[in-house]
Amino acid sequence: MATYEEIYGKRVKDFDSDPTLESSYEGQVWYDKSTGVLKSVVSFQAWSSSSPLATARKSLAGFGTQTAAVAVGGDEPPFSNKTEEYNGTGWTSSTNYPLSIYHNVGCGTETAGLVCGGNKTPGPAYTDVTNEYNGSSWTSGGSLAQGPLGIHAVFGTQTAAVQASGYGRPPNPAANTSTAEEYNGTSWTATNAVNTARRAHSGGGVQTAGIISGGFDGSNRLANSEEYNGTSFSEGNDINTARTGYTQSGGTTESNSWICGGTATPGKSNATEYYDGTSWTTQPATLAAARSSGGAGGIQNTAVVFGGENPSITSDTEELNFSVNTVTAAAWAAGGSISTVRTNVGSTSEGSQTAAMVWGGRTGPPPSGPYTSNKSDTYDGTSFTVAPNLNTAARNRSGGGTTTAAWCTGGQTPPKLNATEEYDGSSWTSVTNAPIVLVGSGTGVQTAGLIAGIVSQSPPTGSDAFPGGSLEYDGTNWAAGGSPSADRHGGGCSGTQTAGTLISGQSAPYGSRVTTIEEYDGSSWTSGGSAVIGVTEIEAGARGPQTATLITGGNVNPPAAGITTCSNYDGTATATTASMGSGRRGHGSDGGQTSGLVMTGQSAGPPVNNNPNYTANAEELTAETTAVTASTLTTS
Repeated sequence: MATYEEIYGKRVKDFDSDPTLESSYEGQVWYDKSTGVLKSVVSFQAWSSSSPLATARKSLAGFGTQTAAVAVGGDEPPFSNKTEEYNGTGWTSSTNYPLSIYHNVGCGTETAGLVCGGNKTPGPAYTDVTNEYNGSSWTSGGSLAQGPLGIHAVFGTQTAAVQASGYGRPPNPAANTSTAEEYNGTSWTATNAVNTARRAHSGGGVQTAGIISGGFDGSNRLANSEEYNGTSFSEGNDINTARTGYTQSGGTTESNSWICGGTATPGKSNATEYYDGTSWTTQPATLAAARSSGGAGGIQNTAVVFGGENPSITSDTEELNFSVNTVTAAAWAAGGSISTVRTNVGSTSEGSQTAAMVWGGRTGPPPSGPYTSNKSDTYDGTSFTVAPNLNTAARNRSGGGTTTAAWCTGGQTPPKLNATEEYDGSSWTSVTNAPIVLVGSGTGVQTAGLIAGIVSQSPPTGSDAFPGGSLEYDGTNWAAGGSPSADRHGGGCSGTQTAGTLISGQSAPYGSRVTTIEEYDGSSWTSGGSAVIGVTEIEAGARGPQTATLITGGNVNPPAAGITTCSNYDGTATATTASMGSGRRGHGSDGGQTSGLVMTGQSAGPPVNNNPNYTANAEELTAETTAVTASTLTTS
C-alpha cells in the first residue's frame, strides 16, 4: 500500500496547534499534538443564512443564479407585484412586475428571465400572461397556449422554455392539467403531455433535457419524476421524499437539477435532493429553516432559496455551497440596556460600536417629569453610562460627532427649537443657535456638520413648513446649504458635510414614504440610488460614509411600527443586510456596515408618550465572516 508521502510527495507534519489555514491547505493532512488527532482541510456542503428579502412573501417566482437571482410577485398578503434582485450579498428593489400575482413561476437568468401564469389580482383568477425580464424592466411575452394556469412548473431559458402541468385551466379550474407547452421567445406551442397530471411541483433543466418532480395529483403528494427530451415526457426515478409546494428550484441542466424544502408528511421539509441524470440523492446539508412555497436560483452546490412559509410568511434567504469555508452570516446581537428608555433620540455619527452616544428623546414608562428628555448616555460596546444632561430637553435633536466632540441642534418640546449644543466629553455647552427652528436629520463632525430633511415652524401661525434646504455648521456659525430636489422629513442623513447622503423619508406635506436617495458634495444635492423600502423616523438611523452607509429600521405606512429591516448603500445601489432582532423607529445609531450599532427607539404602537413598546437595549452588528475549516480525520 502506498504511503501518504508517496502519493502526495509530502510528509504529514505535526503542529502544537492548528496552523493558520487558507484554501491551499485543501487535501493536506497534519497532526495536532495539542489534541492528538489527524486533521485536514476538506470541502463540505452546507446551507448558510444570508440577507433577507426586503418584503417577506410566499408562492413567488424565482430564477437566476446564486449571485444574480430574481424574486417576483408572491403573497405578502395581499398579492405582490414586487421584483427584487440578489447580488450574492443582499436584495435590492427593481421594476415592479406588471401584475400583482402569486403561484407564478420563472426560469432563466437575471438579465434574461421569464415569468408566466399565476393567480392575479384583481381576481382571484389564474392568468395566461407571460413577461420577460432584461435585468431592469419587464416586457410582455406570448400568452400560454392552454390558457390561464397556476401552481405549475417551468424550466429552461427565456427563449427556450417548457411549461408542464399545473392547476386552473378553464372551464374546470379545480382540476390538474397534464398539458405541456414550449416557448421560443415569442410564443407558446403545445407539446406532448406529462404522464401524471399534477400541481405544486418543480421543474429543472433545459428545453431538450428537463425534469419535473413531486407535486400533488389531487389526492396524494407525489414522489414521481418525469424527464423531458425536447419532444416527450418519460418516467424517471422517484425523489426520496414525496412533497408539494417545495421551494421552486431547478438547475441549468437535467443532471444538475435539485429540490429542497416543501410540504411533506408530516409538516414542512428541510431536505435537499440532487439529480444526476439518473437518480435522486438526499444531501447531508439541510435548510436551517424548513419551508415551502419559496423561490430559488442556482444549481447544485451553488444555490440560493428565499421567502416561503413555515407557518408564517418569511423573508429568510439561505445559500448552499460546497467549499472548504465555514460561512458565519452577518447578525445582530443584543447589547446593554439604557436606564432611561426613550424614542426620537439623536446620536453620534462619527463614533463606533464601542464609543457612541445618544441624547434627548421622548421618554417611555415609567414617566419621570416631562415626556421630553434632557438625558444623554454613552455606550462602550457593553453597557450604557449616564452622561451629563443636555441644557435643553427635547425630542428629535439631530446632530452628530463623537463621544468627545458631539453636537446637536433643533428638536421639539412640542414647539420646535433652534437651540444648539456641543459636548466635549464632560459637559454640554449652549452655542450659536441655528437660524431657524427645526426638526431634521444630522451628520458630520462638530466642526463640519450637516442638517437635511428639515421641518421648520413658521411664526406667527405655527404651521409646519418644509423649507427644502439644508444647513451647514462649522462649530461656530451656521450657513445655508444646497436644497434637495424633494422636500421631505424623517429620512436618514449620513456621511460628511462634503459627502453626505439623505435617505428615504416622508414627502411634504406628510405624504407617502419615499425610496429616494440624494447625495451632497458640499454645495449641491444630486440623485443617488433608491432605498429598498420607503421609511420615515430614521433621522439617526443611517450611519457611515456616503459610499458605505448602513440604514436601519424605520416606520412604514402602514403599519405604524418600527421594522427590523436593514440595508447597505454603496453610493450606487442599496441591498438588504441582516435584520435586527427588534423593530425600531426613532432610534439612534452609529458605526457602519461592518460593525453597526442601534440604540433604544420604538418597536410598535402609535407615537404617543409613555409608550410601552419603547426599546431599552442596544443591538450590535457583526459582519459576515468566512473561514477555512479543519476537519478531524477518523477511521469511519
